[in-house]
Amino acid sequence: MKSFDELANPWVKGLGVYEPGRPIEEVARELGFKSSDEIVKLASNENALGPSPRAMKAMQAAIGQMHIYPDGGAFYLRTALAKKLDVPAPQILVGSGSNEILEFLGHVFLNPDASIVMADRAFVVYKLIAAMFGARTITVPMRNYTHDLDAMRAAIRPDTRLVFVANPNNPTGTVVDNRALERFLDRLPDTVIAVLDEAYIELLPPEQQPDTLQWVRERRKVVVLRTFSKTYGLAGLRVGYAVAPEACVQLLHRVRQPFNVNAMALAAAEAALDDDAFVRRTRRLVAEGLAFFSAAFERLKLKYVPSAANFILVEVGRGRDVFQGLEREGVIVRPMDPYGLPDHIRITVGTRAENRRCLRALERVLKARTATGGKG
Repeated sequence: MKSFDELANPWVKGLGVYEPGRPIEEVARELGFKSSDEIVKLASNENALGPSPRAMKAMQAAIGQMHIYPDGGAFYLRTALAKKLDVPAPQILVGSGSNEILEFLGHVFLNPDASIVMADRAFVVYKLIAAMFGARTITVPMRNYTHDLDAMRAAIRPDTRLVFVANPNNPTGTVVDNRALERFLDRLPDTVIAVLDEAYIELLPPEQQPDTLQWVRERRKVVVLRTFSKTYGLAGLRVGYAVAPEACVQLLHRVRQPFNVNAMALAAAEAALDDDAFVRRTRRLVAEGLAFFSAAFERLKLKYVPSAANFILVEVGRGRDVFQGLEREGVIVRPMDPYGLPDHIRITVGTRAENRRCLRALERVLKARTATGGKG
């Protein structure tokens, strides 16, 4: 009798598995905490303020309609996005998180005869998507933890179909200069599509946000990805969207399953889109938290990467050990060895109290390790 392994497509067994931030409940059980309330999670770049209040109100109003299938074309959300972004609705596609749209891009444009180009310390899911479709991944070293656009352009081959630029980048928090990005796009071959992943873009002050949608309006081969998970606090609902030339969007629709975004998520996202007061509060919280951690790391003489997102990358030495030590203190952060940064951890900005607790725990872990000669 043939095994499941023998029946599976041969490349599937070689796929990597994404390592998400650990759930609070899992850590509490494993380490013997009495309640998950004793745990602080600063691992997954979630919004410490919770969901948008307007989104919560919309979800409560929608409860009685959950027996009805959702709007399969996300008509009202796309209409609201079109108005806010000043792009035609046919240039917008909504997905179950922007990750689903990354998979759509793989379905449409990748195969074993294709390749992608990405920075070596950009969002790891890009290479997982490429592997899923048998495509090759060309990784380009970053310069000062930032996309080296010239090197990425030089790495493009005749078989390259997608080039990914995360801006701000996860996990480094760095931003690419808008003029440099435009020069990069100007020099791309006609056979390459630029995927600009802007999951954290709304966290930047409006005057600092690059107008990447102008390139979509010009019908360039550009796909802009955004999400409601970070700034709007809707990570648990999984709502993202792409803005791209209509010809590209129509291709992506062909591989999209019906009703791919649930009705509760659609209602919440549409309401959150106009919650400007919540967005401003989120920006203030993030700016304050980044300033707090930056000052603390300066005092502790820890190297860190100045961030434009709601997290900060810090070099602590043997990051996996520090991550485990913080877990024992009831603080969950993110180890960075999957990104080729084994001496770093990534800390999500939390509330003021959560940030202080994280810092106190980090100081204890580092002090204990110093006392044991770096072995603790």
